[in-house]
Amino acid sequence: MHTTETTTPLPKERDSALSKILIVGPAHPFRGGIADLNERLAIELTNQGHQVEILSFSLQYPSFLFPGKSQTSAGEAPKGITIHSIINSVNPLSWITAGYKFRKQRFDIVIFRYWLPFFAPAFGTIARILKRKNTRIIAITDNAIPHEKRPGDRLLSRYFLTKCDGFLCMSSAVAEDLRTLSLQQKVVVTPHPMYDIYGKAISREDALKQLNLSPDFDYLLFFGFVRKYKGLDLLLEAFGQINNDRLKLIIAGEYYENPSFYEEIISKHGMENRIIHFSRFIDDREVPAFFCAANLLVQPYRSATQSGVAQIAYYYNLPMVVTNVGGLAEIVPDNKAGYCTAPDSGEITQAINSYFTNNKESEMRSFILQHRKKFEWQHFTQQLMSLY
Repeated sequence: MHTTETTTPLPKERDSALSKILIVGPAHPFRGGIADLNERLAIELTNQGHQVEILSFSLQYPSFLFPGKSQTSAGEAPKGITIHSIINSVNPLSWITAGYKFRKQRFDIVIFRYWLPFFAPAFGTIARILKRKNTRIIAITDNAIPHEKRPGDRLLSRYFLTKCDGFLCMSSAVAEDLRTLSLQQKVVVTPHPMYDIYGKAISREDALKQLNLSPDFDYLLFFGFVRKYKGLDLLLEAFGQINNDRLKLIIAGEYYENPSFYEEIISKHGMENRIIHFSRFIDDREVPAFFCAANLLVQPYRSATQSGVAQIAYYYNLPMVVTNVGGLAEIVPDNKAGYCTAPDSGEITQAINSYFTNNKESEMRSFILQHRKKFEWQHFTQQLMSLY
């Protein structure tokens, strides 16, 4: 077990009347949207004057359970945040050690980031140890029931969730799932905040140069790791029905399953020259280029709760096609910020064709500039702190 701490001075002097907060969940050097949001939340709460630390993992997933190539990033740790890398997800001794180490510090609020039943034993044990009379246990609940269900999920989730005092959900679908688990604690539903941490927007010209793409084409973007529930096959089938020689599809993300299934669809439609592959984890520094080069983001998900990718699109002012599953329809008003379709390749084809045939890009980008104000961080933290 080890502890990583940054010592950069905090942006603001703390007010003793404000809260002492512990965030429990992945953070640097772990990569991915959940770790990124935890770090951004810590920065936001620190800027508001709270005293914030993160309790993260020394081991998040055993290698045999992780389908990607690497769980960590080589980038620098975020400045102004203290990160303790202690929790080993499969070592109960580390859960107990972490719990008692931080129990002594008497935090006012402990915020767990919960997304998989796999972590429920560790989180449930730590929550039981940290719970004191004046300590509120809050869970930012990405999923109460996972996308890919397994026996025992509900039992494991209840082991952790029953010890929470309140929940922040980023979609109504997750709030409903909590109720099916017979949980009666207070629930706040508020949208996933914008991801504004990857750097400012750049010109389309510069973005295309960075990605070595031709300015003679329009580009669809599928962004993020590939698993069945993400519906890339639906998008490929839809794209195969589009007769537009000026349109190409960028697939940017690591395959978490065998890519041969998707390669067969591409071959079936003869689309090899119309698809551009970046089959790897996309580094944070590269994110602006993908979202500024693309004309339209497509999220053809079969199931979802909320979407961090959509909140990257909002930050970069990129219209999107999403499916009407989980909470996606709540954040993408149909025919305004993009299109909301059924998880059906035919409907996805129609939406993409409508966007380009009717020249909707400028109109939708203008709407997004106004609509995205509801996804600002101050609103998110106000809702979170209402549970305290």
